[in-house]
Amino acid sequence: MDPLSDQLVSSYVGNGAPTLIRRALGPGASDELIARGLEYFLRYYTEHMLDKTALYPGVQQALDELQAAHVPMAVLTNKPTANSHAIVQGLALAPYFFRVYGGDSFAVKKPDPVGINSLMLETKSTPATTLMVGDSQVDIKTARNAGVQACGVTFGLQPESLITEPPDILIGDMRELIPHVLKH
Repeated sequence: MDPLSDQLVSSYVGNGAPTLIRRALGPGASDELIARGLEYFLRYYTEHMLDKTALYPGVQQALDELQAAHVPMAVLTNKPTANSHAIVQGLALAPYFFRVYGGDSFAVKKPDPVGINSLMLETKSTPATTLMVGDSQVDIKTARNAGVQACGVTFGLQPESLITEPPDILIGDMRELIPHVLKH
């Protein structure tokens, strides 16, 4: 197959690896080819997921300040849970998050609200005091489906998707999130 542009592949991200691989291989791909492609992708990703992964500017400072204010924070992603834990550990972020839920933590993935609903139950939070932060329309739809406020970030893999699914809050640096969170 011909290579795909980084921009095109990035537009496929957000609904889990099976969807990414299905889209990348195209509508004519057989189930067998998709299964083989997914197996290859997951193996490669597991071995190389931290090769170029780094925090965006302002993230460390925002996490420090929110943690100092005793704000409970969690990760909710469509990545496999084991990979998500490895990334959080590899970036030395584990102390900031009370929970890391991945795409295989529940029977359904984002944008289904089950992950946010579970986190709210665990923290005894309400939709009025819960905020979902994300870089794609999948994250914003997840927040909407759970009835919580949505914050979009202009950095990340799919900020252009926030045009079709606008968040309640839009920030360009994680430090801009702090006043929105601490007002609750």
